[in-house]
Amino acid sequence: QVQVVESGGGLVQPGGSLTLSCAASGSIFSIYAMGWYRQALGKQRELVAIIPFDDIDGSTNYADSVKGRFTISRDNAKNTVYLQMNTLKPEDTDVYYCNAEGTTSDSSPFYSWGQGTQVTVSS
Repeated sequence: QVQVVESGGGLVQPGGSLTLSCAASGSIFSIYAMGWYRQALGKQRELVAIIPFDDIDGSTNYADSVKGRFTISRDNAKNTVYLQMNTLKPEDTDVYYCNAEGTTSDSSPFYSWGQGTQVTVSS
C-alpha cells in the first residue's frame, strides 16, 4: 500500500508565494511520476504540473494557466515532489491534490492520491 501526504497549503495574498510538498511512502519499488492537480467545488480535477521520476532530465509539464509562475521539482531519494507557486492569483484558489504513480514492491501498479491541501489566495 502506498500513502501520499501533502503539506504547505494556506492563505496568501495576491502576488504572494507558497510552496507545497508531497511525500509518497509505503511499499514502493519505483515511482514513474508525481504530479499536482487542483479542484474547485463542483468542477473537475485538473492537472497543474507533473514531473517524471524515472528519467534523468525530469522533463516537466504545466497547465497553461500556471506556466512561468509555478515550478515543480522532485527529490527522488525522498520520494517527494514540491510545487513552488509564485505570483499567486485569486483564481489559483483551490484544493490541491498530489498524485503518485509507480510500482509496489510486489510488482503491482499503484496510482495514489493524497487527501488534498487548501490554497486560498485572497486579500
